[in-house]
Amino acid sequence: MGTKADVVIIGAGPGGIFSAYEFAKQRPDLKVVVFEAGNTLEKRKCPIDGKKIKSCIKCKTCAIMNGFGGAGAFSDGKYNITNDFGGTLYEHIGKDKAIELMKYVDGINVSHGGENTKMYTTAGSSLKKVCMQNKLQLLEASVRHLGTDINYVVLENIYDELKDKVEFKFNTPVLKLEVTEEGGYRVFFGEEDYVESRYVIASVGRSGSSWMEHVCRDLDIPTLSNRVDIGVRVELPAVIFSHLTDELYESKIVYRTEKFEDRVRTFCMNPYGSVVNENTNGIVTVNGHSFEDPSKRTANTNFALLVSKHFSEPFKDSNGYGESIARLSNMLGGGVIVQRFGDLERGRRSNKTRIAEGTVRPTLDATPGDLSLVLPKRILDGIIEMIYALDKIAPGTANDDTLLYGVEVKFYNMEVELDENLETKYHGFYCIGDGSGVTHSLSHASASGVYVAGRIMEEMGARE
Repeated sequence: MGTKADVVIIGAGPGGIFSAYEFAKQRPDLKVVVFEAGNTLEKRKCPIDGKKIKSCIKCKTCAIMNGFGGAGAFSDGKYNITNDFGGTLYEHIGKDKAIELMKYVDGINVSHGGENTKMYTTAGSSLKKVCMQNKLQLLEASVRHLGTDINYVVLENIYDELKDKVEFKFNTPVLKLEVTEEGGYRVFFGEEDYVESRYVIASVGRSGSSWMEHVCRDLDIPTLSNRVDIGVRVELPAVIFSHLTDELYESKIVYRTEKFEDRVRTFCMNPYGSVVNENTNGIVTVNGHSFEDPSKRTANTNFALLVSKHFSEPFKDSNGYGESIARLSNMLGGGVIVQRFGDLERGRRSNKTRIAEGTVRPTLDATPGDLSLVLPKRILDGIIEMIYALDKIAPGTANDDTLLYGVEVKFYNMEVELDENLETKYHGFYCIGDGSGVTHSLSHASASGVYVAGRIMEEMGARE
């Protein structure tokens, strides 16, 4: 019941896609099989419409998190070219190589439908000085903003190019991974159905974290606990941040709180965008989108404010901690909670009347409530401090009518022990993308896929 392949890729997110792209481009003679638990791109439809279906119905595979394009398929499509954030890929392959590969990925995106999108950069920006004068740090980066709409087009075009050169097995989760006596691998997708290969690339993303943990336990691959980011999504009139977003599009700003010296950072800034629900394993959290198409833009800008929490002995379940906070929000609000900043400061819950009378029109139909009943005090204090710090460089951020949606949680996989080639202790078994715990962004995950494909083809050439 087994077949053979030259390379097996588990997961069709950014890492897996760009590995497959490199094999198809450089070695079309190779048999490459890609397993994906979710659907093809055009079949990825979440049933939650906000009207008839308002909450998760626990589909067999989540259309938001799984399928071609991975969890980033319906994201804002921001490719940040930087080593300052987005992962620690550079610690394995070197800073210069990481930037080189991120630029290479950007070129592929541009040639597959992103040619009319803009590249923004912090280089030479006067805003860096303004941030420093107000105890804020503006991180260095260049960012290509595809937008949710163009990101989808790029993925469509890449899939059209790959579908006849690479064997995709959609709706086919991998059940088990075995190491053979010959040093190869058997990738089981049924009780007796498997594909055997000398090379396996695991690119399972955040949604595959439990699968990756199981594999690491079975094969005795060491792992390290990672962090979890917890916070809120801020929504305010776009004009308040326009001097930042017009020049930089997305500004990654870090603040160290005076009270606890915790790091609070902006994340996923969406000028003229919309706040949206995100579903992770049945837990509803909040996220944001924006579009390149002017007709889809709103009058608001939204971004996340996140506090990073690292745990050590005896507690290591950082994701479990984040999930418990998100579940509490779901319990109180039936999903996402929204609160005016002025109400939060006055110690009262928001209601529909106060939000309706405010100057900011919410782009997400969330439940008015009180975030102080959900978020731990230390995290909430840090967020409030950050809002006042941002108000110094973008006056109006701390207005009473600024909306806070909660909770936003960014989960990170545990970090798999990998060498400089992103290879596990088993020769030929590589781990890339967010599933490795090494990358946390579209650009880093994609670059890791290109890198590993290159290493495998280099070794194949040497063997031949």
